[in-house]
Formats: sequence, C-alpha cells, structure tokens
Amino acid sequence: MGPFKDMATVRILVEDVDEPPVFTKSGYVLEVMEDAKINTLVGTVTAQDPDAARSPVKYSVDRHTDMDRIFNIDSGNGSIFTSKPLDRESFLWHNITVIATEISNPKESSRVPVYIKVLDVNDNAPEFATVYEIFVCENAKAEQIIHTVSAVDKDDSYSGLRFSYSSADTNFTVKDNGDNTASIYTRRNGYSRHEMNTYLLPVVISDYGFPVQISTGTLTIRVCACDHKGNMQSCTAEALSHPTGLSTGALIAILLCIIILLVTVVLFAALRRQRKKEPLIVSKEDIRDNIVSYNDEGGGEEDTQAFDIGTLRNPEAIEDSKLRRDIVPETLFFPRRTPSARDNTDVRDFINQRLKENDLDPTAPPYDSLATYAYEGNGSVAESLSSLESVTTDGDQDYDYLSDWGPRFKKTSRYV
Repeated sequence: MGPFKDMATVRILVEDVDEPPVFTKSGYVLEVMEDAKINTLVGTVTAQDPDAARSPVKYSVDRHTDMDRIFNIDSGNGSIFTSKPLDRESFLWHNITVIATEISNPKESSRVPVYIKVLDVNDNAPEFATVYEIFVCENAKAEQIIHTVSAVDKDDSYSGLRFSYSSADTNFTVKDNGDNTASIYTRRNGYSRHEMNTYLLPVVISDYGFPVQISTGTLTIRVCACDHKGNMQSCTAEALSHPTGLSTGALIAILLCIIILLVTVVLFAALRRQRKKEPLIVSKEDIRDNIVSYNDEGGGEEDTQAFDIGTLRNPEAIEDSKLRRDIVPETLFFPRRTPSARDNTDVRDFINQRLKENDLDPTAPPYDSLATYAYEGNGSVAESLSSLESVTTDGDQDYDYLSDWGPRFKKTSRYV
C-alpha cells in the first residue's frame, strides 16, 4: 500500500552521421606584396572532417569569385599561390571563396571566404596634379612668382610620401616649398612676345620612397600683355605683330555683313518679281470660249476687242450717232427706220457668203451642228441683241416692228 519505485540506467549511443568538413576559421585575411612573383605563397587555409572517420579533404577555388584566375590553391594542403602579376593601383583587395570537399563523399563540402590584400610597392613615378595654364607678363620683374604647382603619386601615401622639384631652365626658376608644392619664379626683367610667345619649362619631380621614382613634367608658359596690376589682357602674338591688319573677329563680321546684304538683295528681287501683273491667260491651253476679261468697265459688245465686227456694220450707219450703253438713254425708243431693199440685199449677201464659206471649209464644225448668224450694227432699228440690258420681260417689249424685216425675223424673234 506504500509508494514503490525502482531505478534503471539507460545508455544512449549517438551514431556517427557524415558531415561536411569544418574550417578552422570562419574567414581568412591574407596579404601579399604588389611585386610578388608568380607562384608566390599567399597563405594557407585548413579544414577537417568532424566525423570519426576523419576522411581526407581536398581544396579548390570557386572560379565564380576569381574569374581572372589570379590565384591557385594546393588541393592537398590548402596553400594559396599567385598565378598572375598583381597591381595594387588596379585592385587593392581580392575576395575569393575556397571550397573544402570530402574525398570519400564529394557531396559533403563547405565554403569559407578568403580576403587577400595587395600591399603597396613604390612603383609609380610622381606627376603633376593637373594640367596647368601658366602665363607671364611682358612687364614682369625678376624673381617674381607667377604660379605654384603640386604633384601626386598613385602609390599608397600612408607613409607620408614627399616630393622634390628641380629645374635647370635659364628663363624661370623652380623653388621647392617643402610641402609637396613648388613655386615658379621669373629669372629676368621683361619678356617679349616678338621673340618668344611660349616657353616650355621642364620640371624634375622625385619622391622619397623605396625605390625612388623620378619623372619629368613639362609646364607651358605663355607670354601675355598685362596691365599695371598684373592682370592678363591678351596673349595673341599675331595681334601685336600686325597692328595694321584686321583681326579674325573683324573679318568674320565683315563676311557676315556681306552675306546678309546678298540675301537681302535676292529677297527684294524675288518680291519685285512676284508683284508683276500676271497674264490673263496663264497657259495656251487655258482658253475660254465666249469669255472676254476686261480691266475696266465698258459699254458691252461695242467695246470688245475679241473679234472684228467691222464686217457686220451697215455701210450707211452713221458713226456719229453712236450712243453710250453704260448710261440710261434720254429716250427709250428710237425712231423706226424702214429698211430699204439695199439693206436687205446686204444682209442676204452677207449671210449667204458666210454660209458658203462654212459649207466649203473642211475645218468647219460638224454637219449636224447649228451655225447662228446675227446682224448688229450702229444705228440698227433692232438695237442690241444682247440680254445684258434687258430689264423687262419679253411680254413688256413690242417686237412687232421686226415683221418689217421679213419672215426670217418673225421666225427667230422668239429666240433673240
């Protein structure tokens, strides 16, 4: 009825499972000199199989992280070597990845990053920091400073590289300021653009690295005209050598004026040509039958010049009795004149003659066309046959007097 208990010992055996190799560090930082030769040892990485079997491990470089194949690794001991020359000014750091793989089970592998720093070597010569534009005044005095220059070096300046400057030129003096800069001084009084408008000053620049690197830079110094304060005014030697000639700007301005004048003349001539009166009939093919254009107002058919109506005139017509058709006549009706036998003969002969000419003319209109003839002249009792002055209807006018002209006029009186 009391509490009962018992104790037993349980032993748990942990079975070995194949695991990937383990590197001794989570990452490696290595250094190599910039001037290292090919196959120089950079460093070593180490990895072991954590399993009881202690399977051997082989090493390789992930080429996705070393596309240029700058480094190689010993697959047996993990030693990393250089396979190409190095340049710190191009690549200061190289970050690669090393892979450790079990030989007995290639599926088990691990990776570790390796950071390789390229150490600087003084292998670059100093040079001017920029392209300098220097000028000296013609009225400059001796020992006058005209400019200050400085230099740079692509090598690492962590050690505090210093530069020195020197020159053996006879026209200018280069003085080292001791702070990596140099000042350019004149060596004489006055410089002439007639004698020399540009001077080339070679400057020797050296550093204090190991090994020492030396270079020679060239400064271009122009001779210019300056005011009393030393401000540059002109550096063109041609303007001083040819004072009586025209400058380039003046020649360009004159040329532009000539071109503008020629363009103006051409435009004026074109406008004058357009203002000329265009002909009434532009083309020979543009012929309008029975249409006559006038520039002024006239008196109707009596003023037209399109055809000669002299043939239709009555020989006994009185020229002095011509009336203007552009005004209302004082009398609405003229006294009737009875046509004589001679008048009928003239009209009959005229019509017969025109009819005969039309029948015999091979170029006349087709035979089934209608040729209409009319007689109209000054002093005719029939007056004008034109409808331009008709202000009343046919019913308002009296055409009975046309019966005296014969049956033909009775027949055609309704079509006038």
